[in-house]
Amino acid sequence: MNNLSFILLQAQPGAGQSNALVTFIPLLLVFVIFYFFMIRPQMKKQKELSNYRNSLKKGDKVITTGGIYGRIFEVKDNFVMLEVGGDLKLKVDKSALIQDPTADKA
Repeated sequence: MNNLSFILLQAQPGAGQSNALVTFIPLLLVFVIFYFFMIRPQMKKQKELSNYRNSLKKGDKVITTGGIYGRIFEVKDNFVMLEVGGDLKLKVDKSALIQDPTADKA
């Protein structure tokens, strides 16, 4: 054990600079992997959802994040009025809407 520590202490001083670069590369690689597999797809999904919410018009079928199905009756800047059945209308914030997957894509 004593001989091993003596050998490790005799390492060349110039070798420390290349070791710092070698230890930095995996950290950079992990960040690049996180960006392309987690951050970038999430940003793309948020952009698509924002475009969808801005393009809503009267008569579109939507679902709220709370699970309420409805059809848009009126569109304002930050909210929509939903017809959910009969003459029942709900005022819902646009950020609480998701696209109805059963709606026709026509």
